[in-house]
Amino acid sequence: MSSLRRRATVVGGTLMLAGASMVASANAVVLNRAERWIVHDPADLPHAQVAIVPGSLVRADGSLGAVVRQRVDAAVALYEAGKVDKLLLSGDNGTHEYNEPDTMRDAVLAAGVPPGDVFTDYAGFSTWHTMRRAREVFRVTSAVVVTQNFHLARSVDLARAAGIDVHGLGVGDINGRRAGAREVIARVRGLGEAIVRPEVVLGPELPIAGDGRTSWATD
Repeated sequence: MSSLRRRATVVGGTLMLAGASMVASANAVVLNRAERWIVHDPADLPHAQVAIVPGSLVRADGSLGAVVRQRVDAAVALYEAGKVDKLLLSGDNGTHEYNEPDTMRDAVLAAGVPPGDVFTDYAGFSTWHTMRRAREVFRVTSAVVVTQNFHLARSVDLARAAGIDVHGLGVGDINGRRAGAREVIARVRGLGEAIVRPEVVLGPELPIAGDGRTSWATD
């Protein structure tokens, strides 16, 4: 091996180690900061204004994917137990054909939650968008974030960065191994968002203390 190739190999190895160290450090920070706010037994949760339900895959036939079904069912249970007063369903509605918030809303209404207590956020394009908009648009000050264990630490950390007094409720880990591997990288981005707090698309205020139907899209 030539001297030049050896040098390139050493530099490449050093960069790989530095990258791995950065990823590990960012994950440790996010996990450690969020740990004290994460709850796995709903009975241990303090009362909050709202359960925030981040969106995930919904099907073309109007049914919920397995991941978001877990979240919705747990949020409805919190509402029925009196742990939260409202539900905020936040997800992707980037195209007319794909609508996470309305699909979640329909499931929640079918479960018996009164329409006035159900809010929809159509611009929850990422976890940071969901949390920042919850604080700025919906004026949320206290919340329970309901999501899978692999996603929980980043969700809690970003909600607190957005200014919300939040706890996180873990609801299992469907597809946890595959999703958890992606989440390792996502926490690096999440830490950057928590530090920089980038702007997101906002819009008119829709206070969570009001009637949820004011947030629903109209045709």
